[in-house]
Amino acid sequence: MLNISPTILIEEISKLIRSLLNRKALRPDGILNEVLKVAALVIVKDLVEVASYCFASGIILKSLKESITVVLCKERKKDYSLLGSYRLIAFKNMLAKVLEKHVANIISKAAEEYRLLFWN
Repeated sequence: MLNISPTILIEEISKLIRSLLNRKALRPDGILNEVLKVAALVIVKDLVEVASYCFASGIILKSLKESITVVLCKERKKDYSLLGSYRLIAFKNMLAKVLEKHVANIISKAAEEYRLLFWN
């Protein structure tokens, strides 16, 4: 059994926020990546506190679950009556995206540590 701590380090969240790409579309929370990067210098401790509470309690804020999905037509398709002619783009809450990356990193480290993935 994996023992994963609900405690999140400020350095981890800061690094994840810095890794976000600039010039991306506005998310449902109305926060641009560039703005979050600047604001994170001041609010990262509060973000970590909220994220740690979510992990420890198992409670995810409703606003973190919200997303906007846009349907785009793929170019040069012969038949637009087929579902494969379209692409879905999901715009997620920025903090939710950062937390997802954090969880993905934990899972990835655990998979490596416990050799859960087999490579050829």
